[in-house]
Amino acid sequence: MSMHPPARPRPVLGGLIIRLVALLAAAVIAGLIAGLMALPFIGGAGVTARNVVQNFERLPETMDTPPLPQRSQILASDGSVIATLFYQNRVEIPLQSVSPVMRQATVAIEDSRYLDHNGVDVRGALRAVASNTRSGDVQQGASTLTMQYVKNVLVNEATNADELEAARGQSPVRKLREVRYALALERRYTKPEILERYLNIVYFGSGAYGVEAAAKRYFSKTAAELTLSESATLAGIVQQPTAFDPIRNPDRSAKRRDVVLARMAQLGYITKGEAAQAALIPMQVLIKPTAVPNGCTTSYAPFFCDYVLQTIRTDPAFGDTPEAREAFLRRGGYTVRTTLSPLAQRGAFDAVTDAIPIDDESRRAAAITMMEPGTGNILAMTQNREWGTSGQGMTTYNYNTDRAHGGTIGMQAGSTFKVFTLAAALESGISPAEYISSPSPNTFERFTNCETGASFGPITVRNSTGQGTFDMARATAFSVNTYFMAIEERTGLCRPAEIAESMGVFLGSGGPLLRVPSFTLGSMEVTPLAMANAYATFAAHGLYCKPRSILEIRDRDNRSLDVPDEDCTQVISQDVADGVTALLTGVIDGPITGRTGSAMSLADRPAAGKTGTTNESAAVWF
Repeated sequence: MSMHPPARPRPVLGGLIIRLVALLAAAVIAGLIAGLMALPFIGGAGVTARNVVQNFERLPETMDTPPLPQRSQILASDGSVIATLFYQNRVEIPLQSVSPVMRQATVAIEDSRYLDHNGVDVRGALRAVASNTRSGDVQQGASTLTMQYVKNVLVNEATNADELEAARGQSPVRKLREVRYALALERRYTKPEILERYLNIVYFGSGAYGVEAAAKRYFSKTAAELTLSESATLAGIVQQPTAFDPIRNPDRSAKRRDVVLARMAQLGYITKGEAAQAALIPMQVLIKPTAVPNGCTTSYAPFFCDYVLQTIRTDPAFGDTPEAREAFLRRGGYTVRTTLSPLAQRGAFDAVTDAIPIDDESRRAAAITMMEPGTGNILAMTQNREWGTSGQGMTTYNYNTDRAHGGTIGMQAGSTFKVFTLAAALESGISPAEYISSPSPNTFERFTNCETGASFGPITVRNSTGQGTFDMARATAFSVNTYFMAIEERTGLCRPAEIAESMGVFLGSGGPLLRVPSFTLGSMEVTPLAMANAYATFAAHGLYCKPRSILEIRDRDNRSLDVPDEDCTQVISQDVADGVTALLTGVIDGPITGRTGSAMSLADRPAAGKTGTTNESAAVWF
């Protein structure tokens, strides 16, 4: 199917004639826009014409056509879509992926002489001058499809109000510039190439930029699948995207569609019968809209999605400034494949909301982060909240992450911090078989400051699980506070904190951990992400891997970008790590009755972990 009516041969013009025509067109169009409809060809007319030509010659001949803003996608590890991000909802496609009837409808209504001119339609300009002179108003324009493309590029590239006004304003200078650039573009690109660029840049209303996004927005299909009636509808929108929006104004849109169909029939693209048949379809029946959510808000993993965005926003690898990184996200047309496992994510969300529903009247918060030991990959990140600010059960704070990544200062970790004291104790040679008297209450007087050596003075601690003499396995299973204070007194305060920090645990506010006696009792606020990764380090035999959320990034041309690889370091010996893991299995399974983690048993699968509860159960961990 041709883009051009069957019997309209294209004239061939020599270079000199093209130049003369261009200058004439420049004068005509500049005069039209300036309101000089009846410019007399005497006196000042020569001055005006000379000024127009001089201004035309001084304008740059070439125009940059940088890549268009395209939407980016955040994908799960299996390639499924988590979220779409865009400044302009656009998907660039080649002209071959646009249905022929859509190409014809566009040319018919926007520039029927598109294949007959060289970027400036002098005949059309003169016709517009005559029509506007008769009416006393500007009722017909002289912009060709190429000139419209130029205007769209200039609007798109405007970086401030002055540039935007220069691109949109009704001035002779603007028209001269469009003419100059249009002529240059016609020499640089073929007609199909210019039409392809036009169809990808133009705005079709309802947030849809380019024909592919418009086809999806209004008809839930690709541009290649557009029918005659659908194509005429889209082509008709461009003149006034709001007025002819088929969702908001179906009646006006239908009338405009019928104008396009009639013009197509008049030009011979279709028959009158085909036009009449296409016009019979009610607009309410024709449209089948699909909204494309912008951002993480409606994602099934909004808080993980936001974590990915925060990671990009804070990484200089994705731009020198925050503004450049934001442009990377919303303009670049990138595909970001993440570490998220949809299966793990849905399982984690079900678990956390089953425990504490989103609309729970207590307003208690719950969060889960799942890490893959040995890689740092975040498999799931969720909480019992929906993304938003407008009601109960909604928040934009990520309870799993620190402030630097859109989260909070964290929560007191409770007895989950005892693992770091265990690691320091095993490392220092304290035997798991050694029995230590652990009365409740018990007072400790030998803690000293790591830096100054000054004494902390007497500190009294109580148990919540009885008292007596315990070996390391039973003390861990029962989470005996005075036992852990006793071995922390022997290891000193420095090494347990160093081990925790080597595994990525810092205050949720961003600072280092405090070297204080209450360290082993988990008195400091930390995040679920940090703690999950620390425990994953024990599972990985002492190999710490920095948290990772991004596996791969590809640009709009499917080229792979550099992303951080797995970043892993052996931070404690395998023997120490495996020793801690063995002790943690006894918290969940085994012969010790009354252990604190028995409810977490997986029965037929080995499991290791540690419970943690702060005063009055303000925070409860596993």
